[in-house]
Amino acid sequence: MTTPANLDELVHTLGTGTASPDGFLIVSPDNLLAAARCLHNPKGLDYEYLDMITAVDYPDFFELVYRIQSLKKNEVVTIKTLLKKENPAVPSLTALWPGANYQEREVYDLFGITFTGHPNLTRMMLWEGFQGYPLRKDYVVDA
Repeated sequence: MTTPANLDELVHTLGTGTASPDGFLIVSPDNLLAAARCLHNPKGLDYEYLDMITAVDYPDFFELVYRIQSLKKNEVVTIKTLLKKENPAVPSLTALWPGANYQEREVYDLFGITFTGHPNLTRMMLWEGFQGYPLRKDYVVDA
């Protein structure tokens, strides 16, 4: 898989985002769903496979990372979106890519990031009633 030849052109096509020098597409949380819809459109860009969703906890913000593939074009695009620490939330992408279901639940369970519109945003690795989110840097382990 290769990244699209011209990320700036992809930004222009999507109508949102910024191409980073590292080969990522940076999209604001407010524009994530619109960008994803444009990427997914089978009559357009046709990125039909969501490969991965993960999160990173930085001191001042969360970073969500999405890796999306176009199998027909043999291309992959990595989207990053930055979230505030207080009440982090983005729209769910499960309606576009059903494979996002478990990955969004995992990020919710371990980081506490909410995916609005998710059909079943419940814990899947930890039990209901578990206090906190263990992959956050501010999580305290009682010894």
